[in-house]
Amino acid sequence: MVETIVVIFIIVLLLGVVLANYRAEERQYSLLRSAHKLAQDLREAEKMAMAAEISLVSQQCSPNYGYGLHFEKNTDSYFFFVDCDGNKTYDKGKDQEVLSISLEPKISISDLSPGGNRLDVIFSPPDPTVTINPNPNNENHATLTLQNIIDNQTKKVIIYGSGAIEIK
Repeated sequence: MVETIVVIFIIVLLLGVVLANYRAEERQYSLLRSAHKLAQDLREAEKMAMAAEISLVSQQCSPNYGYGLHFEKNTDSYFFFVDCDGNKTYDKGKDQEVLSISLEPKISISDLSPGGNRLDVIFSPPDPTVTINPNPNNENHATLTLQNIIDNQTKKVIIYGSGAIEIK
Protein backbone atom coordinates (compact mmCIF):
# COMPACT_ATOMS: atom_id res chain seq x y z
CA MET A 1 0.00 0.00 0.00
CA VAL A 2 2.81 2.42 0.92
CA GLU A 3 4.66 1.62 -2.33
CA THR A 4 1.52 2.40 -4.36
CA ILE A 5 1.07 5.75 -2.61
CA VAL A 6 4.75 6.61 -3.21
CA VAL A 7 4.44 5.71 -6.92
CA ILE A 8 1.25 7.78 -7.28
CA PHE A 9 2.96 10.70 -5.49
CA ILE A 10 5.95 10.54 -7.88
CA ILE A 11 3.65 10.41 -10.93
CA VAL A 12 1.64 13.42 -9.69
CA LEU A 13 4.87 15.32 -8.95
CA LEU A 14 6.26 14.66 -12.44
CA LEU A 15 2.93 15.59 -14.01
CA GLY A 16 2.93 18.89 -12.11
CA VAL A 17 6.46 19.71 -13.33
CA VAL A 18 5.54 18.90 -16.94
CA LEU A 19 2.35 20.99 -16.88
CA ALA A 20 4.14 23.96 -15.28
CA ASN A 21 6.81 23.93 -18.01
CA TYR A 22 4.18 23.48 -20.72
CA ARG A 23 2.62 26.88 -19.93
CA ALA A 24 6.02 28.62 -19.96
CA GLU A 25 6.91 27.02 -23.29
CA GLU A 26 3.52 27.98 -24.73
CA ARG A 27 4.13 31.65 -23.83
CA GLN A 28 7.63 31.50 -25.33
CA TYR A 29 6.33 30.00 -28.60
CA SER A 30 3.58 32.63 -28.74
CA LEU A 31 6.25 35.34 -28.59
CA LEU A 32 8.35 33.57 -31.24
CA ARG A 33 5.32 33.15 -33.54
CA SER A 34 4.55 36.87 -33.23
CA ALA A 35 8.15 37.80 -34.10
CA HIS A 36 8.13 35.51 -37.14
CA LYS A 37 4.73 36.84 -38.26
CA LEU A 38 6.08 40.38 -38.03
CA ALA A 39 9.14 39.42 -40.12
CA GLN A 40 6.86 37.71 -42.64
CA ASP A 41 4.69 40.84 -42.92
CA LEU A 42 7.78 42.99 -43.50
CA ARG A 43 8.81 40.60 -46.29
CA GLU A 44 5.31 40.86 -47.78
CA ALA A 45 5.55 44.67 -47.94
CA GLU A 46 8.99 44.35 -49.50
CA LYS A 47 7.69 41.84 -52.05
CA MET A 48 4.85 44.16 -53.03
CA ALA A 49 7.33 46.99 -53.59
CA MET A 50 9.72 44.74 -55.55
CA ALA A 51 6.91 43.72 -57.83
CA ALA A 52 5.91 47.39 -58.04
CA GLU A 53 2.47 46.01 -57.41
CA ILE A 54 -0.25 48.28 -58.66
CA SER A 55 -3.36 48.17 -56.58
CA LEU A 56 -6.51 50.22 -56.70
CA VAL A 57 -5.06 52.29 -53.87
CA SER A 58 -1.62 52.86 -55.43
CA GLN A 59 -3.22 53.98 -58.72
CA GLN A 60 -4.52 57.01 -56.84
CA CYS A 61 -1.08 57.81 -55.39
CA SER A 62 1.93 59.85 -56.46
CA PRO A 63 4.62 58.13 -58.57
CA ASN A 64 6.87 57.97 -55.48
CA TYR A 65 4.49 55.73 -53.51
CA GLY A 66 5.66 52.85 -51.33
CA TYR A 67 4.37 50.05 -49.11
CA GLY A 68 5.03 50.11 -45.41
CA LEU A 69 4.20 48.98 -41.91
CA HIS A 70 3.32 51.38 -39.11
CA PHE A 71 4.11 50.48 -35.48
CA GLU A 72 3.23 52.24 -32.24
CA LYS A 73 4.74 51.58 -28.82
CA ASN A 74 2.67 49.76 -26.17
CA THR A 75 0.13 48.39 -28.64
CA ASP A 76 -0.78 44.86 -29.63
CA SER A 77 -1.21 45.52 -33.36
CA TYR A 78 0.32 47.20 -36.40
CA PHE A 79 -0.84 47.81 -39.94
CA PHE A 80 0.13 47.81 -43.62
CA PHE A 81 -0.25 51.08 -45.45
CA VAL A 82 0.39 52.57 -48.87
CA ASP A 83 2.52 55.73 -48.70
CA CYS A 84 0.44 57.62 -51.26
CA ASP A 85 2.10 61.02 -50.93
CA GLY A 86 5.61 59.52 -51.22
CA ASN A 87 7.02 61.31 -48.17
CA LYS A 88 8.33 58.03 -46.65
CA THR A 89 6.23 58.26 -43.49
CA TYR A 90 2.68 57.37 -42.48
CA ASP A 91 0.32 60.35 -42.56
CA LYS A 92 -3.15 59.63 -41.23
CA GLY A 93 -5.72 60.83 -43.75
CA LYS A 94 -3.27 61.08 -46.66
CA ASP A 95 -1.98 57.50 -46.76
CA GLN A 96 -4.16 54.41 -47.10
CA GLU A 97 -4.33 51.81 -44.32
CA VAL A 98 -4.61 48.47 -46.07
CA LEU A 99 -4.62 45.80 -43.37
CA SER A 100 -4.46 45.78 -39.57
CA ILE A 101 -2.63 42.87 -37.93
CA SER A 102 -3.03 41.88 -34.29
CA LEU A 103 -0.25 40.20 -32.36
CA GLU A 104 -0.94 37.02 -30.40
CA PRO A 105 -2.76 37.43 -27.07
CA LYS A 106 -0.62 38.86 -24.24
CA ILE A 107 2.06 40.07 -26.71
CA SER A 108 2.72 43.79 -27.24
CA ILE A 109 5.23 46.09 -28.88
CA SER A 110 7.23 47.32 -25.89
CA ASP A 111 9.99 49.33 -27.56
CA LEU A 112 10.79 50.97 -30.90
CA SER A 113 14.26 52.17 -31.82
CA PRO A 114 14.96 54.66 -33.27
CA GLY A 115 11.64 56.35 -33.17
CA GLY A 116 10.45 56.24 -29.60
CA ASN A 117 6.67 56.00 -29.73
CA ARG A 118 6.11 55.26 -33.43
CA LEU A 119 8.01 53.71 -36.30
CA ASP A 120 7.36 53.41 -40.02
CA VAL A 121 9.22 51.00 -42.31
CA ILE A 122 8.57 51.81 -45.97
CA PHE A 123 9.64 49.87 -49.05
CA SER A 124 9.63 51.94 -52.25
CA PRO A 125 9.50 50.32 -55.68
CA PRO A 126 11.14 49.07 -57.77
CA ASP A 127 14.42 48.29 -55.91
CA PRO A 128 12.95 48.29 -53.10
CA THR A 129 14.53 51.07 -51.10
CA VAL A 130 14.04 50.72 -47.34
CA THR A 131 13.21 53.85 -45.34
CA ILE A 132 12.96 53.90 -41.55
CA ASN A 133 11.08 56.86 -40.02
CA PRO A 134 11.60 58.60 -37.72
CA ASN A 135 15.37 58.14 -37.85
CA PRO A 136 17.02 61.18 -36.21
CA ASN A 137 20.51 59.63 -36.02
CA ASN A 138 20.46 58.15 -39.56
CA GLU A 139 20.89 54.64 -38.22
CA ASN A 140 20.94 51.85 -40.80
CA HIS A 141 18.53 49.67 -38.82
CA ALA A 142 15.41 49.71 -36.67
CA THR A 143 14.66 47.47 -33.70
CA LEU A 144 11.19 46.44 -32.58
CA THR A 145 10.92 44.72 -29.22
CA LEU A 146 8.00 42.37 -28.66
CA GLN A 147 7.17 41.49 -25.07
CA ASN A 148 5.06 38.83 -23.42
CA ILE A 149 3.25 40.89 -20.78
CA ILE A 150 2.80 37.90 -18.45
CA ASP A 151 6.43 36.97 -17.84
CA ASN A 152 8.26 39.90 -19.53
CA GLN A 153 10.10 37.71 -22.05
CA THR A 154 11.16 39.67 -25.12
CA LYS A 155 12.13 39.09 -28.75
CA LYS A 156 13.76 41.72 -30.92
CA VAL A 157 13.09 42.08 -34.62
CA ILE A 158 15.83 44.06 -36.36
CA ILE A 159 15.20 45.56 -39.80
CA TYR A 160 18.34 46.68 -41.65
CA GLY A 161 18.48 49.37 -44.30
CA SER A 162 19.51 46.70 -46.79
CA GLY A 163 16.20 44.91 -46.27
CA ALA A 164 17.61 42.10 -44.12
CA ILE A 165 15.53 41.07 -41.11
CA GLU A 166 16.91 39.40 -37.97
CA ILE A 167 15.08 37.94 -34.96
CA LYS A 168 16.97 37.86 -31.64
